[in-house]
Amino acid sequence: MDEKRLGAVVQEARRSHGYTQQTLCQKSGLSYSTLAKIERGAIKSPSIFTIQQIATTLGMSLDELMVGVLAVSGTSDKKVSQNGIRFVYFDMNGCLVRSSSNAFAKLAEDSGVSPDSIETIFWQYDEAVNKGEKSIDELNTALAERLGMMVDWYAYYLDSIEPTPGIAELLAWVSKNYRVGILTNTMPNLVHLMIDRGLLPQIPYDVIIDSSEVHAIKPETRIYEIAAERAGVTPNEILLIDDDRPNLVAAGQMGWHAMKFQPYQPEEAIVAISTALQPAA
Repeated sequence: MDEKRLGAVVQEARRSHGYTQQTLCQKSGLSYSTLAKIERGAIKSPSIFTIQQIATTLGMSLDELMVGVLAVSGTSDKKVSQNGIRFVYFDMNGCLVRSSSNAFAKLAEDSGVSPDSIETIFWQYDEAVNKGEKSIDELNTALAERLGMMVDWYAYYLDSIEPTPGIAELLAWVSKNYRVGILTNTMPNLVHLMIDRGLLPQIPYDVIIDSSEVHAIKPETRIYEIAAERAGVTPNEILLIDDDRPNLVAAGQMGWHAMKFQPYQPEEAIVAISTALQPAA
């Protein structure tokens, strides 16, 4: 195990959840000296039970916490593209999935309230929920008060999306040659709900950067810094695939490669990505 890498990942997870070292120690029952040594990388092969205790206190699974550590190991069989790419991040909404019907339109049909009114409420909460500053329950309550009916936004959203055609095959190929991650502005637990429902490609993702967990959203600089650190490569070795131009511009300013994805022209986008990721000879 890379103790220095583990220490950096534990420290980043603690900070992203808004915990001081003292608070985490109080909640987990760990001693301050133990946590401090783990974050400094000063304990060789710390107990997995101790790391599990930290993950549980932070509301994470052990796998979620350790992905930033384990992702840097076992990479010798991966390739480098002709332009130096080793790690590929895919956006989720608009790249891996696309809307097949409109969730706002369905809510409007069920409630009799105009889609514009529903969208107005939604966008008042969207950024804060994506950053983990407000809960999905708060959004559902606001919608319910306006619509006069119980609302489960996740149910409407999940029923309104479909996997982007061809994307599963693309990610299967990319993951055989490169390390792959998801970098998404999303609401709490939605990534896992989509994986469970089979809406996302079933591959072993090396890193998942969920905005609601790291409390930062694209195109904020902080989320790219976290994503680069957990990828374990230099910025110029990362490619971001995203359908939102501001997100791509921000990635470029961080030194990343960036490619725009057109969800309703997936064939062209997939060909372009495959071409850009041809391994170096």
